[in-house]
Amino acid sequence: MFIRHIIRIPTLYRGLATQAGPSIATPATLHLKTGQSFFGKSFGAPRSIYGETVFSTSITSYTESMTDPSYRGQILVFTTPMIGNYGVPHNKAPYNSQDVGVVLESQNIQCAAVIVGDVAEKFSHYTAVESLAAWCKRNNVPGITGVDTRAITRLLRDQGTTLGRIAIGPDAALPAPDASKYWDPSKENLVDQVSTKTVYELNPTGSIKIAVLDFGAKANILRSLVRRDAAVTVFPWNYDFNAVRDQYDGLFLTNGPGDPAHCMEAALKLRQTLQEWDRPIFGICMGHQIIGMAAGLDAYRMTFGNRGHNQPVLALASAGSIKAGRVYVTSQNHQYALKLQDPFPAGWEPFFINCNDSSVEGIKSTAESGKKVWGVQFHPESAGGPLDTIEMFTDFVSECKAHKLSLVNTTARPMEATVEAPLDISAKRVAVAAAA
Repeated sequence: MFIRHIIRIPTLYRGLATQAGPSIATPATLHLKTGQSFFGKSFGAPRSIYGETVFSTSITSYTESMTDPSYRGQILVFTTPMIGNYGVPHNKAPYNSQDVGVVLESQNIQCAAVIVGDVAEKFSHYTAVESLAAWCKRNNVPGITGVDTRAITRLLRDQGTTLGRIAIGPDAALPAPDASKYWDPSKENLVDQVSTKTVYELNPTGSIKIAVLDFGAKANILRSLVRRDAAVTVFPWNYDFNAVRDQYDGLFLTNGPGDPAHCMEAALKLRQTLQEWDRPIFGICMGHQIIGMAAGLDAYRMTFGNRGHNQPVLALASAGSIKAGRVYVTSQNHQYALKLQDPFPAGWEPFFINCNDSSVEGIKSTAESGKKVWGVQFHPESAGGPLDTIEMFTDFVSECKAHKLSLVNTTARPMEATVEAPLDISAKRVAVAAAA
C-alpha cells in the first residue's frame, strides 16, 4: 500500500506543476489593414503592437517557430487549434561539439505576437518549465486566443500577407487605426537586426573549417554543422568573406527575415566569391535567395508565402543524398522566392520545385561549371519538422572534407615529383645499341 502511494506522488506533483495560471479575461482585438477585425482575449504581455500578419500550418514545435529569427516583426497565426499544451522548455544548452548554447532556435521569442484558437491553460511535458502564456509575458510578446484562426487563415490566403495591429486591454475597444499608421517590417533591413554583430567560433577543434554568414541563423543549422565535426566561424551578414576565404574549407549562408533586396551588398560580395573561389557553398532560405541573386536570378514577394512543416518539394536533379524525381516533405518559412526563368543563368540549374505552387525551392551549380554550390528555400535542419533532407548537411560537410583532402594531395605531388628514379643502366645500353 505504501509503495502504491509513493508511485502516485510524481503524478500528483505533475498535475499541480502544469497549471498555467488563472483564466484569461483581458479583451484583445486583431485589426487587419484590409479592414477586418477579430475579437478575442489576451495572454502574454499586455501591450499593443503592429506587425505583418502571417500564418503557419505547423502542427507542432510552436516554440521553435516563435524563436526562429525569420519571423522577426511578424504576427504569427497558428492554424493548429490548440497551442501551448506541452509548455516551454528551459532554453539553455552547453557550447560543445553537440550543441550551440540554446535548446530552441534563438535565445528569445522573435515574432512580434502570436494568435491561436485555443491557448492551453495547462501544459504537460517532461522538459517543460513554464507555460506559453508565462513565456510570452516574460519576453514582452502579446498573444490573442479565442479567435477563429481558420477564418483569419482563409483571409490571408485570399488577399495575401496583411499588415496588422494587435490591440490589448483598453486599446481593444478603440476603432481600427488609419491605414497610414500600420507598420510594414519589410521596409526595414530585418537581417541587420537579427544577425550577429561580432565574429564568434563554435567547436574550434573540428576537422574542417566552415564559415557561416549569419542572416538570422536558426540554432539547429549551426548545431547540424558542429555535430558533423565542423569548426564553425559565424560572421555578420555583410562581412567581407573574400578577405578571409582561403582560411576555410566551405561557406554556409543561413536563413533570415524580410526582403532579400536589403542584402544586395552580401549578394555582390558573394558574386565575387562564386567567380574566384572553388570550394563548396551551401545556402538555406535567405541564403538560398542571396546565392540566386549573385548568380543573376531575381527574387519576388509571394502572395502569402510558405510557412509550415509539411511542404512537399520535387527534386529535379540528383546531388549527394538527394535523388531526382523524389518528393521530399520539408519545413519552410519564407515570404520571398527566386523567379523561375528559362534559360537559367549559365552554370546553374533548378534543384527543387514546390509541389503546391511550383515556386523555386532550390538551385545548384551544374556539373559542367566545376563548382559545388547548392541553395534550398526550405529548411533541411527541420527543428521542428520532417527529417527528409537532413542528410544535405552530411553531403555538404563531406564535400568540404573531400576538397580539403584534394588540396593536401595536390600540395604533396610536386614534392614527390622531385624524387629522381634510379638510373637503369641496362636499359640505357639497349637503347644506345639500337640507335647504332
